[in-house]
Amino acid sequence: MEQRLILSSPLLEIMTSRLCQQLIENHGDFSDSVLLGLQPRGIYFAERLVVELRKITGQPIPLGYLDATFYRDDFRRREPLKPNATKINFVIENKKAILIDDVLATGRMVRAAMDAMQAFGRPKKIELCVLIDRQYNREIPIEPDYTGMKVNTLDTQKVLVQWQEQGHDADQIWLAN
Repeated sequence: MEQRLILSSPLLEIMTSRLCQQLIENHGDFSDSVLLGLQPRGIYFAERLVVELRKITGQPIPLGYLDATFYRDDFRRREPLKPNATKINFVIENKKAILIDDVLATGRMVRAAMDAMQAFGRPKKIELCVLIDRQYNREIPIEPDYTGMKVNTLDTQKVLVQWQEQGHDADQIWLAN
C-alpha cells in the first residue's frame, strides 16, 4: 500500500488549537454543551480537543464516548462487527451535543451516531467536528460544522490517522492508495 503523508506535528497541534477557538466562540464556557467522541477512532481526537479546551477555558468539559455499531445500516451485511464501549455519564437532554470524529467520509457513521445518541436524551442541537473531511465521498447529506482539513480523495483511497495514544511514534495523517 502506497502512503503519502498529508499532515503531522506541529501543524496538527495548530489545527487542533484553531478548532478549539471556533468551539469556544460558539459554546463559551461549555456549561450547556457536551462532547461525544465517536468510537473507535474519534475518541482520540475528542480527548485532544478536551485537553486543549480545558487548558484555555479552565472549565470542566463533559466528554463521552459513543459507539454506533448496532445502529449502522450495514450492521447485518458485513462480517461480524466488534462493538466498542459507550461511556456517557451525563445527560444530553436539552444540551448542545458536539459529535467528534477523526475522518468524515460517507456520513453513514454520523447518521448512526445520531440514532445511538437518542438513547441518552434529545439534545437541543447537534454539531459535528471532524479532523479530516473527505468531501467527495458523501453518500448521506451530512456536513461538518467544524473541519480541520478538507481532503480530496478517490473512492479507492483511505485516510489513515495515527495517534501516539494508539502506540504510533508520532501523530500523523496519511493518504493511502
